[in-house]
Amino acid sequence: MKHDPSLDTLLLLDGERFVVEGGFWVKFEVKRMPSTPERPHGLDYSLTLHDGDGERLLGFDNAHAIREGSGPGARTRIEYDHKHKGERVRFYDYQDAVTLLTDFWTEVDVILKERGAKP
Repeated sequence: MKHDPSLDTLLLLDGERFVVEGGFWVKFEVKRMPSTPERPHGLDYSLTLHDGDGERLLGFDNAHAIREGSGPGARTRIEYDHKHKGERVRFYDYQDAVTLLTDFWTEVDVILKERGAKP
């Protein structure tokens, strides 16, 4: 497997919390682990955005399997990568660490703007 230099940056963020405008804050939990079918990239991660009361507004993680949709058309995947936005949970296509960070911060910016905070 080819070395991903952006992975070093992502791993350094483990345990970090950053406060952003308007009392919002983000939290990073990122650990190396053996590759599995559920986590083929060898990471256990959770990147979250919270409001001032601690409610999670956005999360990118791979903590559990998800089922997207309901009824006979529902889809499941082996990989656990997904994102939470409010009550919605959707699959996330993990490509590499830099894309994960970019996608997370892009969505954080959108939510902050929607809520009148400056990112």
